[in-house]
Amino acid sequence: MLKSGVRIAVTVAASLSLLGAVACSPAAMEDGSTGSETEASLAAAQRDPDTLRLLYGRSVITLNPHLATGYQDFEAARLSYEPLASYNQAGELVPFLAADIPTEANGGLAEDGTSVIWTLRRDVTWADGEPFTAEDVVFTFEFIRNPEVAAATAQYYETVESVEALDDHRVKITFKAPTPAWSVPFTGQTGMILPQHRYADYNGLNAREAPTNLQPVGTGPYQAIGFDPGTVIYTANANYWDGTPAFKRVELQGGIAPYAAAREVLQRGSADFAHNLQVEADALAALKTEVALGQISYLFGAQVERIMVNFANPFVRTESGERASAQVPHPYFSDWRVRQAINLAIDRDTIAEQLYGPAGQPTAQLLVAPAIYQTPDLAYEYNLVKAKLLLEQAGWVDTDGDSIRDRDGVPLEVLFQASVNPVRQQTQAIVAESLKQLGLDVQVSRVRVDEFFSANPEDINSLNHFYADMQIYAIGNESPDPSTYMGWWSCDKIASQANQWQKPNNARYCNPEYDRLLDQAKTELDPEKRTELFQRMNRLLSTDVAVIPVVHRAMANAVADRLDGVDFTPWDASTWAIKDWAPATSDPTSESENPASQPNQP
Repeated sequence: MLKSGVRIAVTVAASLSLLGAVACSPAAMEDGSTGSETEASLAAAQRDPDTLRLLYGRSVITLNPHLATGYQDFEAARLSYEPLASYNQAGELVPFLAADIPTEANGGLAEDGTSVIWTLRRDVTWADGEPFTAEDVVFTFEFIRNPEVAAATAQYYETVESVEALDDHRVKITFKAPTPAWSVPFTGQTGMILPQHRYADYNGLNAREAPTNLQPVGTGPYQAIGFDPGTVIYTANANYWDGTPAFKRVELQGGIAPYAAAREVLQRGSADFAHNLQVEADALAALKTEVALGQISYLFGAQVERIMVNFANPFVRTESGERASAQVPHPYFSDWRVRQAINLAIDRDTIAEQLYGPAGQPTAQLLVAPAIYQTPDLAYEYNLVKAKLLLEQAGWVDTDGDSIRDRDGVPLEVLFQASVNPVRQQTQAIVAESLKQLGLDVQVSRVRVDEFFSANPEDINSLNHFYADMQIYAIGNESPDPSTYMGWWSCDKIASQANQWQKPNNARYCNPEYDRLLDQAKTELDPEKRTELFQRMNRLLSTDVAVIPVVHRAMANAVADRLDGVDFTPWDASTWAIKDWAPATSDPTSESENPASQPNQP
């Protein structure tokens, strides 16, 4: 069962089918059709109790976390690779490959914030038996910072000047300037350590060709032995430093629609875990029965579903052929009055209550966690009257009686894009209806999930290309220290053709005052002063309508009751503590103990 501290709503399950049949069974269909209870019961009886089954909405592309294309790659890599430490749900650092957490008292943390020394565990080997040493940490840094590698995690190491092995079990990180964010590098899902002996020949343009990207040799509890499109198979790591994990085998399958994945865990029981269930509140509620073989955990972390407004014109090209370039301002979103009108037309309460239920809370905050960084009295308002007045002040009126506002012969129209997902499509519909009442012509676009969240420069429908006027998605800070996350709105992080659309500022927002506050926060060692700086940045992004926060989203995961020791944190992958997952003492899938597994049970 789930450890205490996570908000839990008890939901259902009935019986189980084999994971290998999930993709082709009726239970995995987008349309919500189900297989028979008899089939589910028979499948439950055939389950291998030594196999752990995990379901994800997206398919894994790589098992190298520093080349990750999305959350699913981090989740999958976390079974095999580990960081020096990570943050638990309470925001406390927990050691993994580190022997302890650096402090000023133990000599690990420099008083002036310019360096930190990590002491490593001495009982760790890679899965192939090679010793884990400080040189692996040094190599991982060299790999990440190599521009030819183009690591997805490079932004988390920008403050680092050097990484030095003092001996086999001590590594010193020196920063470019005093930093309170000393714990960001090499922690959490962006801090996993790679084996130097496996990647030494692939530290360059050939990084994505390394065989180890698909068959990792890590220090973690499980090692991948099979990688097919959509599916990764793991076996227990016999050399794991924390003892042999409870399950002999793990099967991770991607490409499963969220509702289907929830049903496989909660009703059919063909899987033990389903990740990130962005499913309408009513649909999840419909899965509840009196007999429960699974639960849904709602963990509120840093995730905020937000609407991005494009500060660049997505439909005009520069001389070099670049679209959505910061050199070409948006024809009307450059005007604060138009952005604020959009902001006033977002019915956050309806979106949160009708679509998210217990998994979402309406918010005007972009930085929601840790809670100390939230800006006091930062409120939202749904007011179409005020919104219409602002548009009129900006010169947008309906001159030809077609119900669409225009100015200088240009109609006020927006292309609003989102990834394919029922919750996001319903959100788009609610927003579009309000905008139409304001007199906007709204075109809604749905983009395939793998394209929308792609880091491939060739995928022009990605959120970083942002070839639309508005888009919606959820993200948040990866660490309790929000400096990297808040840096995503700085002028030097604008996504562009020059950086292959790899930088995170896809709205092309640029405000020198914001950058000044960010620069101060990066080096401010006084916690109270730093908190105030982040609060001011949070307020500035909101009042300037640089982004429109909509819902503070919980991470909703389905977990089978047959599991024990499951613990989640908002600061790492859901699989961060999978070494502790084990079969519950009393397995609820047993026919003798669970009437729902009986074929004749209604």
